[in-house]
Parts: sequence; structure tokens; C-alpha cells
Amino acid sequence: MIALRLPRDAASVPLIRQMLDGTLRSLGVEPQVRDDIELMLTEACSNVIRHAVPSDDYMVSATVHDDMCFIKVVDTGGGFRPGDVPEPDPGAEHGRGLQIMRALADDIRFTNRRENGAVVCLEKRLRYAPGAAGQHLMHT
Repeated sequence: MIALRLPRDAASVPLIRQMLDGTLRSLGVEPQVRDDIELMLTEACSNVIRHAVPSDDYMVSATVHDDMCFIKVVDTGGGFRPGDVPEPDPGAEHGRGLQIMRALADDIRFTNRRENGAVVCLEKRLRYAPGAAGQHLMHT
């Protein structure tokens, strides 16, 4: 498990992305799956940085169990309702984060916390390269 409290700053996104990708790579997770996870994580963290006012920091945790990766991004901003987020215009360069996360995740949940903030839970099924360490470590 990886768990970090990060500053609500754009520089934090590459840090957590690289840490998680390095862990998944060392377990032998296939590159396409790692790319999907990296993009989902980037979108979730970027949304916190853009929208989680007045939060100063946020938490990211990632757990691998058997053939699943579970990611949780928690902020202390004002929360949000996913159904209230407007669909972006077809040519828009921004505003596609929720669509991207929904398209790539096997499961996604959004919840608001009573004491303010939002929690985004992402799940992705892992595929391992033949003979990968992750296959042997996770099933013992």
C-alpha cells in the first residue's frame, strides 16, 4: 500500500504518479493497464488541485490486492455532486476528467464527507506480464 498526504499543488501529481507506476512496474503489471491507472490518478488529483477549495492538501492511497488496484483520493474541499458537473463541449480542452475516469476505471465511486471534502475511489483490474512477480506475490 502507498499512502501520501500531498500539498494541493500541481507539482504533487507527478510524484504520486511516478511512485505508483514504479510499484506497478516492479510487480509486472502490463504497460497498458499502468497507463490507464496513471491517467485516472492524474485526473483525480488534477480535479483536487483545480476545485478542492479551500483545502491545503489531499491524501492519495493505493492498494494492490490480487488482480485489483484500489485508489482513493481524499480532499478537504467543499465536496461536489458528480451529477451536477456539466458535460464538456465537444471541442473543450478541459472538463473531461470525470469522463476519462469513468471510461478507464472498472469501478468508480464519488462520496462527500460530512466534515467537507470529497472521496474518489477508483478500481482497476490488473493484468500481469507472463512470469511477473505480482502474479506470484499476490496469490500466496
